[in-house]
Amino acid sequence: MRILLTGASRGIGRGIAERLALGGGKLALCASRPSADLTETVENCNSLGADAIGLTGDLGASGTADRLIGEAVDAMGGLDSVVSNAGIAISGTLTEMPENEWDRVFDVNVRGAWLLAKAAYPQLLKSDSSPCFLSVASMSGCEAYPGTGAYSASKAALIMMIRTFALEWASNGVRANCVSPGLFLSAMTAPIYADPEKKAAREALVPMNRIGDPARDFAGLVEFMISKDAGYITGQNILADGGIVGSIHTQIAGRPKSGNI
Repeated sequence: MRILLTGASRGIGRGIAERLALGGGKLALCASRPSADLTETVENCNSLGADAIGLTGDLGASGTADRLIGEAVDAMGGLDSVVSNAGIAISGTLTEMPENEWDRVFDVNVRGAWLLAKAAYPQLLKSDSSPCFLSVASMSGCEAYPGTGAYSASKAALIMMIRTFALEWASNGVRANCVSPGLFLSAMTAPIYADPEKKAAREALVPMNRIGDPARDFAGLVEFMISKDAGYITGQNILADGGIVGSIHTQIAGRPKSGNI
């Protein structure tokens, strides 16, 4: 397969890249700017059997999506799938968030994904490998996450946008889906999990009692969702959250225990 992956240099993105590299296809691995992390990810993927290149550009800026798609198609000879993983979060309350920070979050998380999908679509139409545009959203797009400013709103918008793309593209055989991680170790969350008390408190909220690992718990889902095995799945948002989003009833004191109902 010929796959373009954004946000590829660290954390969840690197975990996805290295899993996809095992398939031995062609990878265009994108990051917002050149870095040692991106270089290392590209080198790792090549050592795992892929034909990988690194591309850079700020998806919040006009023209970047078109350029990245063009460079990827030139390098790989076409495009079968796009994994839109790039995203940012800026902390703060909605009432205090500056307008430019709101715009920045939406520019990267929603507008950037929109422009990437628009640019990729003509190339995906040419693929015979169950072409797919897959966005990494978040459980925060399903339930409000106060204190993260525009992040929850942007991820909710992203999910609805991808559902709309799915319906617009379905008759032409191009799929569009989201996958949404819950509490995962990533570049953004690493400082939180470095604190043992905070890590334990978060783990206690997850029914599976652990924080997600990108390579173990998420990269395989991405691999499946862009594969032919998922060729009849479109317009979906798949949660990989250890059960946390649906666990509110487990927090109710005095609830019946399993086997005692």
